[in-house]
Amino acid sequence: MASSLSPNKSTKIQEGQHLKLDASWMICSPQIPRVRILLPMASFTSSHKISNIISTRSAGGHVVCGYSSWVICFLFPFLSQPTISVASHNTPISSTPLKTAATINTKQRILIALSISALFLTWVLLMAYFKFLRLKIRRKVRQEEGEECGLAKTHVPNRPVLDPQPCSGDLVKNSVKKFRWEEIEKLTMNFDNVIGEGGFSTVYLACFSDLSLGAVKIHSNSERLSRVFKQELEVLMCIRHENIVKLLGYCDEREEGVLAFEYVSSGSLHDRLHVQQKPPHVLSWNLRMSIAFQLAQAIEYLHDKCSLQIVHSDIKASNILLDENFNCKLCDFGSARMGFSSTILPSSMSSVMGSPGYVDPHYLRTGIISKKNDVYSFGVVLLELITGIEAFCPEKQQLLTMLARPILRDVTKVTEMVDSRLVGEINREEAMAMASIVARCLCEQPSLRPSMAEILWTMGEKISSLSLAAGKLKRNDHSNW
Repeated sequence: MASSLSPNKSTKIQEGQHLKLDASWMICSPQIPRVRILLPMASFTSSHKISNIISTRSAGGHVVCGYSSWVICFLFPFLSQPTISVASHNTPISSTPLKTAATINTKQRILIALSISALFLTWVLLMAYFKFLRLKIRRKVRQEEGEECGLAKTHVPNRPVLDPQPCSGDLVKNSVKKFRWEEIEKLTMNFDNVIGEGGFSTVYLACFSDLSLGAVKIHSNSERLSRVFKQELEVLMCIRHENIVKLLGYCDEREEGVLAFEYVSSGSLHDRLHVQQKPPHVLSWNLRMSIAFQLAQAIEYLHDKCSLQIVHSDIKASNILLDENFNCKLCDFGSARMGFSSTILPSSMSSVMGSPGYVDPHYLRTGIISKKNDVYSFGVVLLELITGIEAFCPEKQQLLTMLARPILRDVTKVTEMVDSRLVGEINREEAMAMASIVARCLCEQPSLRPSMAEILWTMGEKISSLSLAAGKLKRNDHSNW
């Protein structure tokens, strides 16, 4: 390492001589046998006396520096006027213990390690506390659900009084039976009676040992449909509501997933509205209002009353079954999602959920699944109940929502589109109230759509025939419908 006390000229230093150096001078010279650096006190606090010693030995034009040379080189530019004194080889060096760089680094590392450990311990304790708090809140909610076990619905005026139902959760899982494949074959009489078919599943009539009837749904064999089966089973194991079809059991021994449900005898709402169009199969206005209200109760239960909120994602007339008393039973949870919301890839059209005419346009644009998708689909079903027209006409490639634009803009025109089979029994005020609900449900912006709780409240306030429908349903008397 080349060295000098001045970059421009050489300087001789005598023993005992002191020099004032400019802050930019280097402190290395093979000609100086030993150098003592006296740092000015002005550079430090008055309560500390700093004195560092650097010993240098000439070694072939290179300087072997002492323990703190790197510290002095770092501090040197910050010192105003350091003083160098030259001593002979025999000059005694202070025997005061010095803090080495290694000692300082070790202490710093220990302090850093202790700080990190303290922060980590604090984080662990906070996470444990929040976990405990969350469990405590869940336990309290479950206790409240247990105390209020029953319909779990929002109280609204004129609401039909229905019988209480079992609570969801562990009671549902305990009541669901796991069948063997041989039992499924026996229940369906070797899959003899087909009562329904879908794009990816077949439904067979089943007869249980107590002579009660059931419906056995068998998913087609594929990796994707296996996931659909598991997803539907997971959702159904968590819910129980009188307006949702009841799961009785399942079988997962083979690749074809099997679900066993209660038997719902009167077919689907789609069949009642669009297939069986002649009396006495035509649904009356009061009965349609009752079905709409019960469907709203089922959706509200999924959205707001379950421990994990559920989005059905495929609400349509063919997924709404009717029992012998024309009570609504929502079915087909293969597209359902648990949680607040989730996102799928919009570009993957093969995975788009919903049915033509019912699917939310906002979902088609964004791929975002939320509760407001179900609200939109519910509005389409209401429109079907009012008009008696299918949500989507394959022959004409026509959407009901496009046809109904006039009444969505002006609800006073609703009587122009009311199902012609209901002439003479329509309550105009109720029809306008229902059209107003439909218009809100079909808003382009999801944030402007009402919640299912709001819809239930509005129907309870505006639809007076609901109390009449409840009374007739309770007596199982449908002779005047």
